[in-house]
Amino acid sequence: MTEKPLILVTNDDGIHAKGLRELVEVMQFFGEVVVISSEVSMSGKGCGITVDQPLRAIPVEKIHSVPTWKCNGTPVDSVKLSFNNLFERTPDYVVSGINHGANSSISVIYSGTMGAAIEGSLHGVPSLGFSLDDFSSDADFSKAKIIVAKVFQSVLDNGLPPFTCLNVNIPRGKPKGIKMCRQTHGKWVEEFEKRTDPHGREYHWLSGYFKNFEEGSPETDIDALQNNFVAVVPVSLDMTCYKTLEELKKWTF
Repeated sequence: MTEKPLILVTNDDGIHAKGLRELVEVMQFFGEVVVISSEVSMSGKGCGITVDQPLRAIPVEKIHSVPTWKCNGTPVDSVKLSFNNLFERTPDYVVSGINHGANSSISVIYSGTMGAAIEGSLHGVPSLGFSLDDFSSDADFSKAKIIVAKVFQSVLDNGLPPFTCLNVNIPRGKPKGIKMCRQTHGKWVEEFEKRTDPHGREYHWLSGYFKNFEEGSPETDIDALQNNFVAVVPVSLDMTCYKTLEELKKWTF
């Protein structure tokens, strides 16, 4: 009898997030599932790891009858623990999400959801990060779950190149379809609001807005979302700028 694949499900919205539970429900159709999630929200932690305090993974109440652990560290910490003797066998897939809010464009480098998926791919297993373009804590994931199943089945059927993961962003409502895209060129323009706490001490609160440098480019993930398509972006772990590298080789020292 062929052993079912072991699917690690994690997220960055914390162990109580609705999106995590919805993802677990879908993944149970594809294999044996284990869950590990941060005990609190770790949104924006990216690929951060914990180096200044002990890490603890504690078994908690099961989610949909699936063994579940909470971790006091980041999403990447959770994945690292999962590949280092936390379970009886190492995961065959890492699936992160479903995040409350999109992780398109440059947000991929800030996202804890994608940090977990990237870490999974570093361990050589196919990994995916799923995000829904709806920040509501009680968002409707019914259509998103269908997309999750379709994309994951395609990964089962076709595989992924080594050290590559997928960043999947899903529009709210009913998507028109699924598009393979590239990451939009853009940036977050930070604005720090200066405030004063009750003790008279000054602090700064991050806000700002997203600046799209290529508005309307049909091959980009943000354009897909704006036109109600699911955006699937393959993410490579090699951050080398090869075009610049060729130019640098011409330099003399």
